[in-house]
Amino acid sequence: MAAPERFSAAHPGDPQPGDLIEIFRPAYQHWALYLGDGYIINVTPVDEGPPATLGSAKSVFSRKARVRMQLLKDVVGNDTYQINNKYDGTYAPLPVEEIIRQAEYLINQEVSYDLLGNNCEHFVTLLRYGEGVSDAIGFVTAAAGAFSLLGLLRSRSRERQY
Repeated sequence: MAAPERFSAAHPGDPQPGDLIEIFRPAYQHWALYLGDGYIINVTPVDEGPPATLGSAKSVFSRKARVRMQLLKDVVGNDTYQINNKYDGTYAPLPVEEIIRQAEYLINQEVSYDLLGNNCEHFVTLLRYGEGVSDAIGFVTAAAGAFSLLGLLRSRSRERQY
């Protein structure tokens, strides 16, 4: 089976309303739901600058998020994305009109955010399927281990300097 095609702001794909969009950030994937006419809905950290700047680890570990409607090209920036309705084989998508209606109702709402139990993938899959699912746990465990290891290595290298 061929890998899904990746797109960019300069070379956009053809997402349909209700499609899940997986955006490939340097250290993690961010998820959004396509609304139509170039717009997506996604969650962004409440305590971090402009809504489209999701490239930091701080955004991954934030505890609160704001639901935003933004242009897909602005959120993607210099990164790539793919249309990834990966749970369609397990969960039946809700009718597109219902997905869009629920999404529009949530715009500008503040929601809780938890990397393991309530992340951006949970948010968009809840809209698409009525069920919030994410397979980010394996990645999160690896990332947490990497961050811990980096902190340990940095503290040890500082100790050696003195």
